[in-house]
Formats: sequence, C-alpha cells, structure tokens
Amino acid sequence: MTSDLPLAKHRIGLDRTRQVAPQIVEYLREKILELELAPGTPLSRVELQNQFGLSQTPVRDALMRLEEEGLVTVYPQYATLVSKIDINLARQTHFMRRAIEQEIVHELATKSDRRFVDRLTVANATLKALVSSDEYGDFLRHDRAFHQILYEEAGLQDIWPVVRRHSGHIDRLRRLNLPNVGKARVVDNHDAIIDGLAKGDAAGAEEAMKVHLSGTLSMVASIVEKYPDFVQYD
Repeated sequence: MTSDLPLAKHRIGLDRTRQVAPQIVEYLREKILELELAPGTPLSRVELQNQFGLSQTPVRDALMRLEEEGLVTVYPQYATLVSKIDINLARQTHFMRRAIEQEIVHELATKSDRRFVDRLTVANATLKALVSSDEYGDFLRHDRAFHQILYEEAGLQDIWPVVRRHSGHIDRLRRLNLPNVGKARVVDNHDAIIDGLAKGDAAGAEEAMKVHLSGTLSMVASIVEKYPDFVQYD
C-alpha cells in the first residue's frame, strides 16, 4: 500500500466507444478499494487528464461521482484527496448488507431449483485458486463477483449497484483486514453458505452469511490501531 499517486508513469487506455467518465470512475474506484490509492492520497486533475488523455470535464465528473460514493473528498480550489475510511459509514453499510444478503440466502434456500449452487461453486473455485497468491486485488474482485451472483439469482440485480456505491468504506476495511483473516477463511465462509443453500437449510445459510459479513467489523479496534491515519469516526 502506498500514499503516492501511481498514475503518472504511463498513459491509461480507455474504450472510446463507451462513455469515458464511468471508465475513469471504475479505474480509480478499484485503485482506491485496493488501497493502491491510500486514504489521504492527493489526486491531481491535471495529472489525471494527462494520463487519460482527456479534457477536464470527464475527469471532473468522475471525481464528483467518487465524492458521492464517499471515496474522495474535494476541497474546491485546493485539492482532491482520497477520503479516509469512515468507520461509522462502514458500520451502516454492514448493517444494510447483512439484512439484505441474509434475506437473499434465506429465499434462495427455499427454492426447489438450485442450479445457482453450481454457479456459486464455480465462483468460489476461482477464489480458491487465488488463496496462495500474494495479490489481493483479484481476490477481492472475485469475492464481490460471488456476492453479485447471489443478488442476480434472487432477482435483485438492480439493487447490487446501489449496494456497491455504498460499500467503499467497508470494502477498504476488508482489504486492510484480509491479510489478518486470511483468504482461506473467506473461501471457507463461502463454502458454508453454499452448503446451506445446497441443503435447503435457510437458517444455516443465514448464519453462515452473518458470520461471513461480520468478520471485519469484529476486528475494527485492531485495524484502527494498526492504520490510525487511514480511518476516521464521524
């Protein structure tokens, strides 16, 4: 993890057949969630314009979108900084996700057609293949993909983008905590969720999801102690 801006060494390619501002958002969001852009990192609009080969308008629009998600803080006429991790907002998102996703697995467990179990199993197998790697970004992206499948299979695919927009603080806490928890535990938690769904055990699937989502917040004190400059309480 670094607090330097790792964007000034090469031109960042964009798909010019699509809107560019959302692509900038996606790129910077991933860098922020992976903590390659750590809390407090300054984001220079001029440097971003040069790196993306764009005018100021799409870059400004992208930063405004990231500000709405709470991932950057814009100080007009002064600077734009990657925001600190807000513990209280992380707790609120955790509450929301636990309520939604425990209900999702409850409903899925009651379905007679459980073909979605195969899809989840394949997704978790991809995560298992990444357990031994020292890289965390791909692992966390595939972890999010696992949860997205649950929303899609429950017919709640339109809620997933809303959840994602509110998950930046809890996702960064998870990134800080993942080396302590270990990737294998995440995979094991997923296996427990899948097992409950495969058996039609709604209560078991709910409990497995609760355990899975609660791990990071149970470690907040140690995370704050280790990374005091990365977090804030509002």
